[in-house]
Amino acid sequence: MGFTRREELCWKVRGRSLMLGRRTLVMGVLNVTPDSFSDGGRFSDPDAAIAYGLRMLEEGADILDIGGESTRPGRAQALSAGEEQERVLPVLEGILKARPDAVVSVDTYRASTARAAVLAGAEIINDVSGFLWDPEMAATCAQLRCGVVLMHTRGRPEEWNQLASLAHCEVLPLVLRGLRERMQAALAAGVAEENIVLDPGYGFGKRLDENWPLLAGQDRLLELGRPLLAGVSRKSFLAAALGPFYRQKDVPVDQRLHATVAASTAAILAGASLVRVHDVRPVAEAARVADAILDAADNAATHPGCR
Repeated sequence: MGFTRREELCWKVRGRSLMLGRRTLVMGVLNVTPDSFSDGGRFSDPDAAIAYGLRMLEEGADILDIGGESTRPGRAQALSAGEEQERVLPVLEGILKARPDAVVSVDTYRASTARAAVLAGAEIINDVSGFLWDPEMAATCAQLRCGVVLMHTRGRPEEWNQLASLAHCEVLPLVLRGLRERMQAALAAGVAEENIVLDPGYGFGKRLDENWPLLAGQDRLLELGRPLLAGVSRKSFLAAALGPFYRQKDVPVDQRLHATVAASTAAILAGASLVRVHDVRPVAEAARVADAILDAADNAATHPGCR
């Protein structure tokens, strides 16, 4: 069995440089929303969110990703930028007060929130729209010189249920083309290539079984020349695969842990340098195992006489 060896690349975020490729980095999800699909309302209180964020750092998170607005299908009306910032900024500031060394990302598609977050100490902006939903976002991130995650998204959350289905052979070329376009747009706006990480956008405008060919062929996205972040944690396509096992159609999010570990491991072996997860410790442990496999594959490739 072959595995995808990741190129070692530098990801420059606002205050430091992160070396990606040799060891998988784990990004812990911290949703400070009342309606997130995975943990809706658990961390809407700032003190509870700060405590949980610090716990994830202790469990092995390399980066914390704070989000103030749910992007699940059927969500409530979109927030204003002010409401989003009222949720995110106190948590960001509280975490950095307790752990000034922490690397913090903010999950937002709004330029004004990105600016406020970076000025408050965030080093990465994770934009699920790939700079599509706010025309000011690309220029803002270029000016801030922060790290950025550009995700592939097909349509908006309120449109996902009405999107035409994709043939399995269409999914990977669509994502490859879309990520290339998003990266080129970011570069044209002045974002440095070394600031960019790419995310295939599992579940974002992809129907349940459309995610499997994307995961199976994820290594092809490495031809874009930038590190990959994979966010498969607790996603609905995992629940669909588990349905027959549990004899129920909708497997609750708290029963998707083992599937998340398996899919995250597969993503690492298919070239992801970062994984974004809700359950940090189990995935961090799995990532160490996957990294050991990749190291062994690399050694075998460079020392063919040992085969």
